[in-house]
Amino acid sequence: MSCYHPATSENSSTLGRAASCIAGFLLCAVQNDLGRKKEKAMKHPLTLFALGAALLLPLPAHAADIDWKKVDAALGKTAAVSGEVHRYGLPRSDLRVTLDGIAIKPALALGGWVAFAPMHGEAMVMGDLVLLDTEITPVMSKLLDSGLDITAIHNHILRAAPATFYMHVAGHGDPEKMAASIRAALSSGSKTPFDPPATTAGPAPTVDLDTAKLDEAMGAKGSANGGVYQFGIPRRDPANESGMQVSGALGGANAINFQPTDGGKAAITGDFLVTGDEVNPLIRVLRASDIEVTAIHSHMLDEQPRMFFIHFWANDDAVKLARGIRAALDKTAVAQH
Repeated sequence: MSCYHPATSENSSTLGRAASCIAGFLLCAVQNDLGRKKEKAMKHPLTLFALGAALLLPLPAHAADIDWKKVDAALGKTAAVSGEVHRYGLPRSDLRVTLDGIAIKPALALGGWVAFAPMHGEAMVMGDLVLLDTEITPVMSKLLDSGLDITAIHNHILRAAPATFYMHVAGHGDPEKMAASIRAALSSGSKTPFDPPATTAGPAPTVDLDTAKLDEAMGAKGSANGGVYQFGIPRRDPANESGMQVSGALGGANAINFQPTDGGKAAITGDFLVTGDEVNPLIRVLRASDIEVTAIHSHMLDEQPRMFFIHFWANDDAVKLARGIRAALDKTAVAQH
């Protein structure tokens, strides 16, 4: 992952000025030392060099070091906070997408997002943007011009109308400037909504499924969101990207979504996060459970270990599907609940 350097920003930071001062101090110290005894001339510059190298090591940032209100304002959203990660939802509530005659709710398969985590005095950003085909190039161009990286573009589902695509983004730098760049790219190149949804006096959408039985079959506790029942199941050993652990809030968990259709049935989609040796054992179980595999690909570029994302689709009895999903998860190194 490359560092984020906006074209309009100054590259001289407080840390850079401090580094220049330390370098100047070291040079003066070495020059003064040249007139001393040979054994001291061999000793003290090395000591000073070690001290300077230690001072120049990047210091880890903490969430408290970042003014998150400014990041919220730049993106025009309020974050959901998980530990030190601030995650912003970017659902495509403006789209009316159908798949096999089912109207897709944003929480099922149209929930774009970006997440920021403190890193080396600044922040790392990762995200997944939901776009139409005509929006891909304009949004990408704006993001690249601002210094952000694109790490993947692909489908998640098949046969959707209109077809939707998913652009994964990454960067490292000033979180407020990165947030502003992401908003500018989406606002100019897509119709991604940033205005808060209109408030309604009615209750939140219900999930017309036996969620207790789903929890039992999945071996985990789900939660309702926008009329969809969702599970986020972490891996036992999360991957690392650029020295940072890729937590669930950064897209590092198995995401399983159930949208009620009728008569106890549900449309399901999401993605599994697996290592290369887990790919085929998992998809064999999915196909044996009559669950369609719709995509196999990567989302990141430099993660360790290398991870692959497997997307899926089915519309059938919800509990039956949950058992099939659980059997597939059991072929992977998931955390035990």
